[in-house]
Amino acid sequence: MKFIQYMVIAGLVTLSFSCNKYLDKAPLDSINTANYYQTADDAINAINGAYQPMQWPKLYNLRMWTTDIMAGNSVVGAGGGTDGIETQDLANFVTTTDNAAALDIWRGPAPGILRCNLVLENVPGMNIDEALKNRIIGEAKFLRASYYFILVQLFGDVPLITKAQVPGDDLRPPRMPKDEVYALITEDLNDAVNLLPAKESYTGSDIGRASKGAAVGLLAKVYLTLGEYQKTVDLCQQVEGMGYALNDNYADNFNPATKNSKESLFEIQYFGKTKYSFWDNENQASWVSTFMGPRNSNFVGGGYGWDQPTQEFVDAYEAGDNRKDQTILYEGCPDFDGKPYLASYSTTGYNVRKFLVPLSVSPDYDTNPADFPVLRFSDVLLMKAEALNELGKTSEAETPLNKVRKRAGLGDVNGLGKDAFRDKVLHERRMELAFEGQRWFDMIRINKGQYALDFLHTIGKLNAAPKHLLLPIPQKEIDANPNLLQNPGY
Repeated sequence: MKFIQYMVIAGLVTLSFSCNKYLDKAPLDSINTANYYQTADDAINAINGAYQPMQWPKLYNLRMWTTDIMAGNSVVGAGGGTDGIETQDLANFVTTTDNAAALDIWRGPAPGILRCNLVLENVPGMNIDEALKNRIIGEAKFLRASYYFILVQLFGDVPLITKAQVPGDDLRPPRMPKDEVYALITEDLNDAVNLLPAKESYTGSDIGRASKGAAVGLLAKVYLTLGEYQKTVDLCQQVEGMGYALNDNYADNFNPATKNSKESLFEIQYFGKTKYSFWDNENQASWVSTFMGPRNSNFVGGGYGWDQPTQEFVDAYEAGDNRKDQTILYEGCPDFDGKPYLASYSTTGYNVRKFLVPLSVSPDYDTNPADFPVLRFSDVLLMKAEALNELGKTSEAETPLNKVRKRAGLGDVNGLGKDAFRDKVLHERRMELAFEGQRWFDMIRINKGQYALDFLHTIGKLNAAPKHLLLPIPQKEIDANPNLLQNPGY
């Protein structure tokens, strides 16, 4: 369905939301909205449905982490030929307006935005427990901001839809200036900060919901993107006061046995095999281990060989960085689940390790229960370091940077000038957050994207041009809505 079509579902057709356990995928029945939103369970089921598109392949189960391929950390790999051709085209900067990945990402947030809008229209007037009502409204605000933050970074101006559309509404809305989109994002996140409870208040099946810390941390990232450095520092300090901390072991951030750890502000929740097909949106198994596992290795269930690190990325590790052996597989590295790695498993000689789940935990391609990290405390520390440096407080910025480096087994950074420190913290972000879908967004926000172009040119992607800092608006969407103007150059 098209982006706008998702927005007109309410009032035209019936809606489905998941029931029972938090984020249990199954829309078990179709419920007319006129008879919905009667009980607390209705409100909970509705907000559960608003989380679901985050889990789908159009966002975090595939397209978000493949932005690292576009950023030059890795190549598609996969089965060769046309396998993953849409991602290859993005990474080679020969993208056209019919690119399937761009279409996925454009459409991916739409059902989530719709579901958030429905919650925000209906839940405030419900006669339910006030604390629960506030939490659900806060979750919807956080999620709507998250969906729009993805869109505005990747496409720039986008349609801004804040209510579920009904017959008689303008169903062909134009793209709105990105400043207005960011205004909604910051407003939603500020509201979420005030409405959401602390992470530790969640228990049982509620663990993993958006919390106050998640909202504060995401708002810090938005302000960093906008160059609002003092606001970024203030928000990062607020997160520091909430009890978050680095895991002693870096690999615990990706281990399904240590989900939602003290370092996690927000992660996409999965619980493994369900009755739904692996390829369906309703699937509750993570794709990441299956897709990234080395081909022909019998390391993990599946093993499709996607996201193979480049030699340039591997060479970027500093000597002694213990994240290397926890992040990538290379010939001579520590065995994976008792099995040695061979360079022949990959076209580059490397595979991603950090997300792989052994067969003892996930015995088949569709059984992976690992979550996907969206925002971690190490990210907050690095945001604080970057923002302090931009404010001219470079010596003060060394402290949060060095906390992250210490966990990695690296020595302290000190005495650098502002420009050199900026390079160092961006390098640290690259290595710390590798293959988590963060690098592209870091690259395009620095110096209005010139940082991205300069880096891409140094690794041989000479045809990367200013137009590629945004994805094209899919031609299918323009055909359906002529009020959508194409991004320049496409």
